[in-house]
Amino acid sequence: MTDTTAVSQELMGIAETVAREAGDLVREALGGSVAVAATKSSGVDLVTEVDQAAEALIRRRLAELRPDDGVLGEEEGWQDGSSGLVWVVDPIDGTTNFVYGLPAYSVSIAVARAEGEDPFAWGLLAGAVHAPATGQTWTAARGGGAYADGEPIAIGSPPQLATALVGTGFAYTADRRAGQAQVLAAVLPEVRDIRRLGSAAMDLCLVAAGAMDVFFERYLNPWDMAAGALVVTEAGGVVERVGEGVEGVTVAGPAALVQALLAVVRPVLR
Repeated sequence: MTDTTAVSQELMGIAETVAREAGDLVREALGGSVAVAATKSSGVDLVTEVDQAAEALIRRRLAELRPDDGVLGEEEGWQDGSSGLVWVVDPIDGTTNFVYGLPAYSVSIAVARAEGEDPFAWGLLAGAVHAPATGQTWTAARGGGAYADGEPIAIGSPPQLATALVGTGFAYTADRRAGQAQVLAAVLPEVRDIRRLGSAAMDLCLVAAGAMDVFFERYLNPWDMAAGALVVTEAGGVVERVGEGVEGVTVAGPAALVQALLAVVRPVLR
């Protein structure tokens, strides 16, 4: 094990520990009422008090365990650090599912070396995605592999696109959804079926573990995909992006299947 891998494994352990602690807070909140605190990109893009409390817990614990690192979180934004490492945090990925009592939501925590101003280009070192409702946890460390509940996972041989089960997701504004609908209309006749679970972080991990074959989505933020993307790549898959920033389309899965799906998606992007 190289020194870099050893550091990544240590960071993976921290990501998992903190994600589980935040998951405990989220799960316990289901025993009471869930109050919507705000909306974001549109009136149906929800933020709850639990999102805010979970991110506050994550930031507090990271400050204790890694006081020199920065944080980029969905709810509270950017916090400077001095180490060159940044934790990329989504306290509840799938808030709408959480509000409705559906189990497909997760805590996503990754850590990256912040090289440049584009978070999508940062070098991911470790990550964890924890699903409080089911207890599932996926983890990955750069050079150290990917795991589901502590067991190694690897992407298998890809099927043909025509027999692939494809995960995706949708934005919360009408104009973005209209464009996504056009892409979906092109993809659907070419594949076995589509699944829209509502948590990109979980979707990526399910692809890494073989529960779905490939995933694509436009308008993801760095915190939606950082941990899950590392789980995919450490499981032997690839993550490709077409376009810049949140306007980009992310496609993840086995390399051959990613290229086949991109050939369908690219011509209909607008």
